[in-house]
Amino acid sequence: VLAKHGKSFYWASFFLGKEMAERAARLYEFCRFVDDIADGDLPHRHETLEDISQSLINPQVAAGSEVTAFLELANEINIPINAATELLDGMLLDQQPTAVDDEAELLRYCHAVAGTVGIMMCRVLNCQHLRADQFAIDLGIAMQLTNIARDILEDANMGRRYIPASWANYSANEIAKTESHCLKPVSEATEKLLNLAEKYYRSALLGIQLLPFRARFSITVALRIYRQIGIVLKRRNYAWWKGRVIVGKAEKLLISLYCLIDLRPKKVPQHHSALHQSLEGLAGVNEK
Repeated sequence: VLAKHGKSFYWASFFLGKEMAERAARLYEFCRFVDDIADGDLPHRHETLEDISQSLINPQVAAGSEVTAFLELANEINIPINAATELLDGMLLDQQPTAVDDEAELLRYCHAVAGTVGIMMCRVLNCQHLRADQFAIDLGIAMQLTNIARDILEDANMGRRYIPASWANYSANEIAKTESHCLKPVSEATEKLLNLAEKYYRSALLGIQLLPFRARFSITVALRIYRQIGIVLKRRNYAWWKGRVIVGKAEKLLISLYCLIDLRPKKVPQHHSALHQSLEGLAGVNEK
C-alpha cells in the first residue's frame, strides 16, 4: 500500500526498522482505506464513513476487515480513538462541496485529516512523551497544507476549494476551468499556503527530538521530502494549473543524506501555542 500510494512515506519507512515500519504500514492502510472511500465514486459514501466512525466508537457495530485490523492495532499500541473519529469527521466534510472561508477553518480541517494521523503515528513510533503530540499535529498540518497547494486543480475538479475565501474568493468551478482572472490570485494564495506550512514544518522539526532515536531519522526524511514538494512548486512560480509536482529519486536521496545533520541532539522548547490557537478542543491539542 505504501509503495503504491505513499511513495514519500514508503521511502522514509526503510529507516524505521521492521517492527515500526510494519505498524506504520498498518496505520497507513486504514487511513488510505477511508480516504479512498471519501474520494471515490461509490454510492452512499457519507453513510459508509458514518458507519465506520460508529464502529470505531462501538466495536459491537459491524465493521469491515480494515476497521477490525485498525482496532486491533489501536488496542496494541494505545492509539486514541478520538483521533481516528476526528479523521473520519474530516473525511465526512469532504462529502459536500468544499469552500473554506478563512485560515482558522483551513487549519481545523488540516488537523482533522492529517494532524490526527500525527497523533496516531506517535503511538506507532513508541513515543513516550505526551507533549510530542503537539509537534506531531504540526507535521500533519504542514503536510496537508502542502497537499492542498499541490492539488489545487485536482481538488477544484472535485468541487473542493480549500484556499480560504479571505485569500482568494473564487469558486471551485472557476479554478477548475483555470480562468485567466484567477490564475495570479490563486498563485498568490498558493504561496500563502506554503508559507503557512513552513511555520508548522519548523515546529515539527523541533519536536522530532522527542521521538525514539530510531524513528527520528525516518520522520525527518518524511518531513523534508514532503516539504520539498512545496519547494519544487515554488520553482514553478506557483503555477498550480500545470498539475501536481513530484520529488525525484535523486532529490530524495540528497535530502535523506542532508537529514543526518538533523540528528544532532537539541533541547526541545515548549510548543508555540499560537500555532494551535484555532484548534481548541480538538484531539491532542493543549495536552501536556
